[in-house]
Amino acid sequence: MVPEWFPASELGIILAFVLGFGVVYGLERPDGDWSRHLRSRLLLGLPWGTLISVGFVVFVYLFVQQGIQDLSNPVVLPFRAWSYFHLGGVVWAGFSHASYGHLIGNLLGALVAGSLAEYAWGHFPQSRGTGSFESAWTNPYARAFVVAPGFVLTTGLLTAVFSIGPVIGFSGVVFAMWGFALVQYPLGTVVALVGSRLVGLVWQAFQTPVLEASAGPSFTSPWWAGIAIQGHAIGLFVGVVAGLLILQGRDRRPGALRIFAGVLLFAVSRSLWAVYWFRGGETYVLFRAVGVGLIVILAALIAAAVAAPGRPLFGSLVSRVTRPSRLTSDPESAVSLRAVAFVLLLVGAAAIAGPAIPVNLQTTADDPLPGEPLEVEGYEVTYAENIQNGMVSAIEVEAFGESTAVNTSGVIVRDTDRHLWATAITRSRLAFRGESTVEVGGIGWRETVDVQRQGWTAAGGDVTYHVSLAHDDKQQTAFLSAPATAEPTIDGRNVTIAAVAGGFRLRVHHANKTVSAPLPAQNQSVRVGGLTISRQESNLFAQRNDTTVRVATAETYE
Repeated sequence: MVPEWFPASELGIILAFVLGFGVVYGLERPDGDWSRHLRSRLLLGLPWGTLISVGFVVFVYLFVQQGIQDLSNPVVLPFRAWSYFHLGGVVWAGFSHASYGHLIGNLLGALVAGSLAEYAWGHFPQSRGTGSFESAWTNPYARAFVVAPGFVLTTGLLTAVFSIGPVIGFSGVVFAMWGFALVQYPLGTVVALVGSRLVGLVWQAFQTPVLEASAGPSFTSPWWAGIAIQGHAIGLFVGVVAGLLILQGRDRRPGALRIFAGVLLFAVSRSLWAVYWFRGGETYVLFRAVGVGLIVILAALIAAAVAAPGRPLFGSLVSRVTRPSRLTSDPESAVSLRAVAFVLLLVGAAAIAGPAIPVNLQTTADDPLPGEPLEVEGYEVTYAENIQNGMVSAIEVEAFGESTAVNTSGVIVRDTDRHLWATAITRSRLAFRGESTVEVGGIGWRETVDVQRQGWTAAGGDVTYHVSLAHDDKQQTAFLSAPATAEPTIDGRNVTIAAVAGGFRLRVHHANKTVSAPLPAQNQSVRVGGLTISRQESNLFAQRNDTTVRVATAETYE
């Protein structure tokens, strides 16, 4: 019998990989060729820029977002790019994460994509007639420890600045890494993408060697609604453009078919076709046909920008019109299909990034929040339903007939200094869970607000509930819903349950009179309006003479 503490499954995975690589090594007999090849492109054979960048992202998660206190629940709200007026959010958004799973997914992708991109670029210059140490740009140490991390930092800032809405995550940078690698090794990048899935699978196998699951209810949004599609596209454009610029000084260019197939397969695999819009009220609209058409056009443009001939597009016509200008003395400098495709890519990138500017020129409304907000170190936390989003944009933007002005319901968090207004927990999610927490804070600190919903469903009627907030020793009621009246009547009497601060009250209406009483405790009863109301487990029963009717059931949560 194997002891529970013994990592048999983990050791089994390691042994399987050792045996697998041993077989391959024995068949290939590289005699040091692998390491020599890596060292010919990478300083000491390692992707230092990628490793430094991954280390920085881990540091941000642990110490800036305070993930070190609760690995699965970092502080998120202040590190989203809510507005250009809050530079702190814009600076940190591209390197922060919403959860531990979000972090691990991006880090594993970055290790694979970054290593391939850094290998394609090379710490040792590959341009014709260029040697190492001729300048800071060609110095392998500068390229490994300054230029590569600098590209990552710059891309992280760009994706935060030009992404629509309060984005968070390193995925924009990861897509830039993939984009850079795609124009160098298109099919190799697709293989590496599958390899990143393998890395993720191995990680999950180490984390949870045996997973036991059962069917049950869950609350989820559409899977595609969680994708920062526009931020991913911006990252991809940044990487592709950088890769195309690097290709200018190199002799080798991949073929058009390889590029087209590689980009198309990558775009499908990474769901770049999932163009959607948030309509409000937890409703999303997916424009699938538009998305598919866009990725096909994207693949064709990138293929043309990489593999199209560099000769003038209009041949001798341009030559005759411009002779003897300097433009035609160098065929590469004339207008070519390659140049046109490159310019169209830049135009496409601008079209995707441009809408972010008016949307992100926003701040919080000054109107008082509904109810009595709970204040925590500059944050205001409350609960409201069907109110307009409190982020006020300089320009209202519409796309595909959808507007940015939407109504929302749930736990609202506002911080006017950080220009932050967010629905931290939606009404439906809180109704499903019953309780949750909101993490507020800043660099190096955090506070937790507990949120709880309690409610009763009237028989054949609506639900009445109250939402309470608690922080440290302070607790207050944030929201009271409308009363709910049971459909059954008992001897002409209607029973209504009303949410009140701290609990619920019963109301019995009969002959134009209403009498009320507190909700009885568990296994207790109360006499009100000629009825005996008893509470048994999660049910309320009304009794008069020999008639007993269930009038309400307590809400249950998952």
